[in-house]
Amino acid sequence: MLGAVLLAASRSDRIRRLVGRAPMTRPVVDRFVAGDALPEALVAVRALAAHGIDATLDHLGEDITEVAQAHRNRDAYLALLDALSREGLGGRAEVSVKLSAFGQGLPGGHDLALAGVRRVCEAAEAIGTTVTLDMEDHTTVDSTLAILAELRRDFPRTGVAVQAYLLRTEEDVRALAVKGSRVRLVKGAYKEPSSVAYQSRRDIDLAYVRCLRTLMAGDGYPMIGSHDPRLVEIAVRLAERYGRAPDSYEFQMLYGIRDAEQHRLAAEGRRVRAYVPYGADWYGYFMRRLAERPANLVFFLRSFTTRS
Repeated sequence: MLGAVLLAASRSDRIRRLVGRAPMTRPVVDRFVAGDALPEALVAVRALAAHGIDATLDHLGEDITEVAQAHRNRDAYLALLDALSREGLGGRAEVSVKLSAFGQGLPGGHDLALAGVRRVCEAAEAIGTTVTLDMEDHTTVDSTLAILAELRRDFPRTGVAVQAYLLRTEEDVRALAVKGSRVRLVKGAYKEPSSVAYQSRRDIDLAYVRCLRTLMAGDGYPMIGSHDPRLVEIAVRLAERYGRAPDSYEFQMLYGIRDAEQHRLAAEGRRVRAYVPYGADWYGYFMRRLAERPANLVFFLRSFTTRS
């Protein structure tokens, strides 16, 4: 129930203004968002790299209403990749793209988003890195997977996120668990109806494990997107069962969440990648992080009464 309220709040302009004006919001946002501007994001990437942790960078810019915004978001990613190249960070960071930020939801948005993200893939390949397509609500899955298929013809390392709580995902994962395919498996962060998604935590966890088993047994490159200690341990056991080398899969966790666990896994010689969002349009991302974990909400509320 609380998660549903927070997800609804993530789409409210009135609550956006209220949260944005609160004096203690910014210090809490800074825990989860690497800053409003590119230089701050680069600082975060360098700090992670010093601990043996790679990054995937997300320039925040969802819910656009016009083509010009899609072009600005595309250009922000091109500037990001240029900066990664100049800083010598192309080997430590990839980029994550929400196709909604590239105009997927606009009239003619499928082709618009494909054209924009293709430019980003070209720039990523030129500096030796790649792109992962984030997955959004269930209405976008077919379009996102179709764009992925188009991109992989020329950029075979292009990755995609899939959400275990969607009823369709087990079938999608079976199709994606092929040689060269990079798949980030997450539980899911959008409010979806029972007609398309599992609702209980137990059912979602079981679906996650089934999908994870398929990916680990397949020929692709699984990216385990979870902070759940049980699922992390299951992933380790499955990797051992299927004889996976340490460089044939990776763990992905959100910037600012379970930092100690990220460092522990990296110290064990496992591949770890932090999902690093940055940009001024942080509100929707921030509210979804609160919705996912009650502990994050407690941290946020406590900040209004505790000075640090």
